[in-house]
Amino acid sequence: MKSKFLLMLISVVFFLNACSKDDSESPDVLETPIAIAPKDVNDNGFKAKWYYVSHSKSYLLDVSTSENFASFLPNYNSKEVTDLNDVVSGLTGGTQYYYRVRAKNETQISDYSNVISVVTTGSSGIPEDPTFLKVKANKLANPFFVGMAVKAFQLTNGSQYDIILKNEFSSISAEYEMKMDQISTASGVYNWTVADKIVAYGNANNINVHGHALVWHNSVPEWLKNYAGTDAEFALEVKKYITDVVTHYAGKVKSWDVVNEAADDNGGTMRNTIFLQRMGPNYIKDCFQWARNAANAAGDTNLLLFYNDYATSTNIPKQNRVFSIVDDLKASNLINGLGYQMHNTYLSPTKAQIETDLNKAVAKGLRIHVSELDIQVNQFNDISTFTNERRLAQKAKYKEMVQIYNALPAANKYALTIWGMKDNESWIPYSTELNHVGNDWPLLYDANFTIKSAHTGFLEGLD
Repeated sequence: MKSKFLLMLISVVFFLNACSKDDSESPDVLETPIAIAPKDVNDNGFKAKWYYVSHSKSYLLDVSTSENFASFLPNYNSKEVTDLNDVVSGLTGGTQYYYRVRAKNETQISDYSNVISVVTTGSSGIPEDPTFLKVKANKLANPFFVGMAVKAFQLTNGSQYDIILKNEFSSISAEYEMKMDQISTASGVYNWTVADKIVAYGNANNINVHGHALVWHNSVPEWLKNYAGTDAEFALEVKKYITDVVTHYAGKVKSWDVVNEAADDNGGTMRNTIFLQRMGPNYIKDCFQWARNAANAAGDTNLLLFYNDYATSTNIPKQNRVFSIVDDLKASNLINGLGYQMHNTYLSPTKAQIETDLNKAVAKGLRIHVSELDIQVNQFNDISTFTNERRLAQKAKYKEMVQIYNALPAANKYALTIWGMKDNESWIPYSTELNHVGNDWPLLYDANFTIKSAHTGFLEGLD
């Protein structure tokens, strides 16, 4: 019995010694810390904060003005902190900063935490870049048109709109006034006055004119909505309209959105428009054929024909439907390019989503027109003023969009068009279509024609 007891006692001692040795050789692994929202944000600084990590004796704090921490604020490259926060001071107002932390226990250091974004209050005091957009774009190795959507009333010689357009932009699109219900008043009867003013303005000032749009379900004139003739006669009316408009502007309008928004938002089907109902599933190809025939008959063999749509970067079934339309048109050699509206937000689509979408058009040899670009910052109606944080986020998103477009092969570039000049005249605020009940600031100029950080972001995207 004694020998058995002694043997058991030796075993227990051995086991305890082994455990003790293992503990000393394998210290607890430090968990990755979690950084949290800052406190006390002001013009000159903020308090960076994070949660406690077991067994850590200190934390290493990084602060940078770049999200990838390509550079660091002085004294904030792995600054050692023994508390769970640190007051970062001496900063610039109205500026974007980022911070992250690691836990430390003697020689052991954890992985990096999540990155926290913070914008100091106030104004940075750094003026926006006043360089004219088209001037910088024209200096690129592979330049492209920088466009603006316009209204006829803006085109008075010497107006603030006129001055900005002539200085900054090399292409224009009519925001609404060249659509069917604005031009066609009855069968074969047209009111050219307003559309002619827009086209003449572009031609007189060496500004490219993009026609928008020949066929769109939301711009059908009343006489055609209520057309009592047969479906075949309805199709002939559409053919006559397209033929007459393309002929009227032959050599003056360099490109047209022939059909606009024919793909449905749900399920990757065709939108159930009056054109689909009365002309059948081949109506898009028919419209492109009529536009091409009219241009050729008028001697305008260089006219570029585009299909135009929205939300294809995030809605993959819709994206697939659009490219099935494109494939059908390409098979008959009827299409030159694809218009991507890009009514984006500061959060969406992602860079990868946009690149994937555009690269599908590149692979098909199409010209690409970013045709209606604006970037919302208040899509959730969660702000009542244009905050510094949203200002900088919008600037970054404009820069990203321009960088993506500028990186396209030269043969695929056509134009990058901003959908409006001033925030207070954008279609987005209070839009019932978008269910947008609050204000927004989606464009490059504020209500006083002053350039915004978004304008600087556009310019930086050209670098």
